[in-house]
Amino acid sequence: MNEVKPEQWQQFLTMDGVQFIYFYTPMCGTCQLASKMLEVVNETISSLQINKCNLNYFPAIAAEYEIESVPCLTIWEDSQIVEKIYAFKSVTYVYDIVNSYL
Repeated sequence: MNEVKPEQWQQFLTMDGVQFIYFYTPMCGTCQLASKMLEVVNETISSLQINKCNLNYFPAIAAEYEIESVPCLTIWEDSQIVEKIYAFKSVTYVYDIVNSYL
């Protein structure tokens, strides 16, 4: 997964197609588990690119896009959020959701 820096955020607002952006905080234990699950999914689907954002550096983005808690995987189509996933039930569950957008 690629870490997004605050100065890179604007480029995501202009991208076309499907984007996956994972919001987390480093001290969150659930986020650490979700990160491992996403890494498995990311390695399983060769064409997949998941970007991640440390929410501590993106408070305005969290407010603007109503990110209610972490971990949160957001799925974007043409620069708009189409789905937010807060419950990472299993690797298979996350894989199926991500794969349905590809």
